Amino acid sequence: MSPQSRPPRAGGVVLVVIGSVLALLTIGLLAGGGLLMWADRTQRDASGYLTSGSGSLVAPSYAIASSSVDLNFSNRRWPDQNALGTVRITASSASPAGVFIGIAPRADALSYLNGVAYDGLSNLQFLPYRVTYTPHDGGAPALPATQSFWQAEASGAGTQTLTWPVASGQWIVVLMNADGTRGIVADVSVGATAPFLFAVALGVLISGGVALLLAVLLLTIGIVLLNRHHHNGPSPAGVPLPPPFPVSTPSLSYPLRIEGQLDAPLSRWLWLVKWVLLIPHYIVLWFLSVAMFVLTVIAFFAILFTGRYPRAIFDFNVGVLRWAWRVGFYGYSALGTDRYPPFTFAVDADYPATLDVPYPEHLSRGLVLIKWWLLAIPQYIVVALLAGGVGIAVHFWGLIAILTLFAAFALLFTSRYPRGIFDFVMGLNRWVFRVLIYVLLMRDEYPPFRFDPGGGESPPVPSAPPAPMSGLVPVPPPI
Repeated sequence: MSPQSRPPRAGGVVLVVIGSVLALLTIGLLAGGGLLMWADRTQRDASGYLTSGSGSLVAPSYAIASSSVDLNFSNRRWPDQNALGTVRITASSASPAGVFIGIAPRADALSYLNGVAYDGLSNLQFLPYRVTYTPHDGGAPALPATQSFWQAEASGAGTQTLTWPVASGQWIVVLMNADGTRGIVADVSVGATAPFLFAVALGVLISGGVALLLAVLLLTIGIVLLNRHHHNGPSPAGVPLPPPFPVSTPSLSYPLRIEGQLDAPLSRWLWLVKWVLLIPHYIVLWFLSVAMFVLTVIAFFAILFTGRYPRAIFDFNVGVLRWAWRVGFYGYSALGTDRYPPFTFAVDADYPATLDVPYPEHLSRGLVLIKWWLLAIPQYIVVALLAGGVGIAVHFWGLIAILTLFAAFALLFTSRYPRGIFDFVMGLNRWVFRVLIYVLLMRDEYPPFRFDPGGGESPPVPSAPPAPMSGLVPVPPPI
């Protein structure tokens, strides 16, 4: 196996995959920490409470009881019980007797409600507001205000506010009419001081920052290892290897060379099981796609500030696209060969599918802001119709998949792949990959609204110029 076709170093791939997954985790941590910090700094009222919206609770029974709230902190090391904060429940009722709100230990509350007709809150959310009740049959309760087990309570006409310092245990919140009568209609809001929120937000942000630094370090080392392997590998018999990424291809109609050579003969039935054979590739490509997304975000900022696409990231992304194209050519993007695709980023001159993108020395710093979303919208619509699918090498619907299925049935029944379908499918794949490299910020040239059919993109050899003539006397060739 030549150095250009051997598999990439496992260490480099593993570092890139771990770094990419860690980068995605970093995005979640930084976004979550930022959201918590924003809520802590801007969403408190004048009393320091984070408050939900107001919602209406309506039940035909004698009481509405929350589900059990489990706050067992006794086995945990809390530096200060006050750090848990205070809960505030505000309620107002149209009942002339007013409203009653109480918080009680679970066992006492259930004992009080035993044999009472009440509605349990099985689900309550405020954004958007939604409430679900679980009814319980029974009779009338004793007056709630006469009970001694309430840990906190508020009762009376108008708006009532209950405040309760959070404590360890299992608790139930009960809402009733103050006189214990049937039919509850009350507007309720819930708030909490949550003094620990700032510390949690700060901890999440710090964790995200550390994870980001580690992700950048892993990605950098992984990409360096992969590129060193591809560019500096020893050549066979001391013969210099051609560069895996061409510097320029001015003869192409678009700065992307994507080619495929239709093999013959092809198996009549192998296409039925290729999806199973390709599962290892699909798994690897999923992780590599994550890495490519993360690295493209990094490249976005590099282009924005420097006008250059980092060469190591560019070469890595080209390698991923090359890998994906070989998998697609073997699989259900073309079914053009029965030769199993190699597990490598590098150019493999012996494989019948190739992909290369010339490296741009300069990219527009302004265009990078809009080309991947605004300018590419028409292309996204076309690609959705052509490719469908769930990944860069997996097409489960779309015109490419339909035409490839026709070719598969032709193989099954005739042992021949219709050349016209192959050339057409190649053109459609070429369109899809042109759009891909454009939205991956790898080129500034806008993809043309056309497909160039056929397996090859090599320019035709120019014909010899006509021989010069002078009257009827032939001019002798120069010596």
